[in-house]
Amino acid sequence: MRISEATEADSNEIARLLGEIEAYYGGPDTAPPADEVRAALFGDRPAATVLLARDDDQVLGMASYTFLWPAAGADTSIYLKELFVRASARRRGVAGALMDAVAEAGRTAGCSRLEWTADTDNPPALAFYEARGAKENPGKVAYRQAL
Repeated sequence: MRISEATEADSNEIARLLGEIEAYYGGPDTAPPADEVRAALFGDRPAATVLLARDDDQVLGMASYTFLWPAAGADTSIYLKELFVRASARRRGVAGALMDAVAEAGRTAGCSRLEWTADTDNPPALAFYEARGAKENPGKVAYRQAL
């Protein structure tokens, strides 16, 4: 297995993964248009970076991250937005390898911490993060507002 940063040529595969993520959370397994993925990730203002886990030509999973500022003082943090492993590749170390790669990207960028959220109704994810030694941050509440 290897982890590498996605390129524009991966837009179709990332779109398919996004459809699978939507289905995982109970929505339709409908991939967004690859042009939207391409614009979001490889346009003039990239919204995130995507790492792909591959076994030869097969994509096993992905992690997307961005940077947040300020973190503590004037520090920067790396924010994991999505971590997803295809069902056929789960329990093979893919999620851990992707998390390690995101953490390394943060260290390389000089970030002071790695942050993320997890859905409370996703026990496998919560158990995975706890097994890695992550602690819930009870001092934060997540908000969302439509624009």
